[in-house]
Amino acid sequence: MMRHILVPYDGSEQAEKAFDLALEFAAKFQSAITILAVARLPEPPEDEEAEAVVEAAEEHYKELFNKLKKKAEPFLPIQLNFEVRAGHPAEQIIYQAEQIGVDHIVMGHRGNTFFHRWLLGSVAKQVMIYAHCAITIVR
Repeated sequence: MMRHILVPYDGSEQAEKAFDLALEFAAKFQSAITILAVARLPEPPEDEEAEAVVEAAEEHYKELFNKLKKKAEPFLPIQLNFEVRAGHPAEQIIYQAEQIGVDHIVMGHRGNTFFHRWLLGSVAKQVMIYAHCAITIVR
């Protein structure tokens, strides 16, 4: 049974597909969905830069999250939560999944650009290896 689903979200086509599938799961199992966007910090991270990165990411994802809310309207009363965190994507996905008691992670296989496709491909692999719950990878 799926009570809580986590969807890592970067705005890519694969992330959109993952969100769509999570909506279907949530409707069927009456699950809550948390959508998580992760902003990468500069290396090495400094407090001032980290704060600016998080603020910029929150602004960027605010519009994207509004689109997801509209897409989810036919599936209401599904509970949707939106989070923006900073750090390494795989670490944050796994950490947040454990912290909020997620039963299932639904994520895209790759990101938007070549670098993001390569990077997120490795993120998906890391999440598959270390996550404590079921995972669905969407292509």
